[in-house]
Amino acid sequence: MKRDGPKAMGGGKRDGIGNGWMQQMPQPVVRGAAPPGRSAIGFTGNTDGIMGRVAGDRLFAGVVRACALSILVLMGGLVAVLAWGGVSAWSAFGPGFVWSTVWNPVTEHFGAAAPMFGSVVTTVLALLFAVPLAFGIAFWLVEMAPAVVAAPIGMAVQLLAAVPSIIFGMWGFFVIVPVMARYVQPWVNHHLGPVPVLGAVLRSAPYGTGLLTGGLVLAVMVTPFVCAVMRDVFMAMPAQVRESAYGLGATRWEVMRSVTLPWSRPALIGGIMLGMGRALGETMAVTFVIGNTNRIGWSLFAPGNTIASLIALEFPESPAGSLKLSSLLALGFILMVISFLTLACSRLLLRRGGV
Repeated sequence: MKRDGPKAMGGGKRDGIGNGWMQQMPQPVVRGAAPPGRSAIGFTGNTDGIMGRVAGDRLFAGVVRACALSILVLMGGLVAVLAWGGVSAWSAFGPGFVWSTVWNPVTEHFGAAAPMFGSVVTTVLALLFAVPLAFGIAFWLVEMAPAVVAAPIGMAVQLLAAVPSIIFGMWGFFVIVPVMARYVQPWVNHHLGPVPVLGAVLRSAPYGTGLLTGGLVLAVMVTPFVCAVMRDVFMAMPAQVRESAYGLGATRWEVMRSVTLPWSRPALIGGIMLGMGRALGETMAVTFVIGNTNRIGWSLFAPGNTIASLIALEFPESPAGSLKLSSLLALGFILMVISFLTLACSRLLLRRGGV
């Protein structure tokens, strides 16, 4: 029996390779398709156009690479300026510059111990107040708050983080300082001052300004940053982990203690250290309320100073090329190294926590 070839199927003529019938089959129409000789993304067969686009892509890559490298150049230049500017102070005082408590522009004898002590004390006090508050806010927003309430409170926390530091300083000076001077410090001096050990730590003249006041203002400033990090950490934890604990009958306290904290501990520590770096570098808010005294006071209510506030106050009065200016630049270098190490550790811990 004679079989019909492709002519019976499509009526087309066969070519030399036997597929002429396929060329006469109806072609599907695709909407938005590019016309013949032109690609869908606008490229043509023009070699000059392709080369021009490749050159433009290389130029763009070079520009963004230069922008990225400029950060390293700026950081290196900043470190170089602070390190070179403090050479005179390091040469004059040696390692004793770090341990000396004297800051006397008349005799040109300077030391970093007093402002370093103030920076450490105010930062520790700020974290003691801010971390529990931030943890409570973050845990409540993620675990317990209804969505209708959590959204506006979360927005309020973010807005609080955007308030300029000088506003917190003015608020502390006009609100916290009078309260400390009129009510808190007199009460502490009267009731706790006679206690042998506790009195030495708390007894002081009721000026209102001091290390504790600076720590309180810093705590208000640091709380939004720490809370935001903790909230992200809690939200990054898989929901199945919490739901499994609740399914076993665990209470919220048991879930927080046995599930949430062990899972998120590295990231939480990183968030706390991030707030520490923020508190160490704060200037204007602390300058308003710390008292600006270059001495080490063992009372929490005693006036003090920080590295940042001392630089802000003394820098305008330091002649170019003077030993005082070199000492301030050396202080800036110390502050930068401490802040850099703190932030680097915080980022490593946050990365371990998956944030």
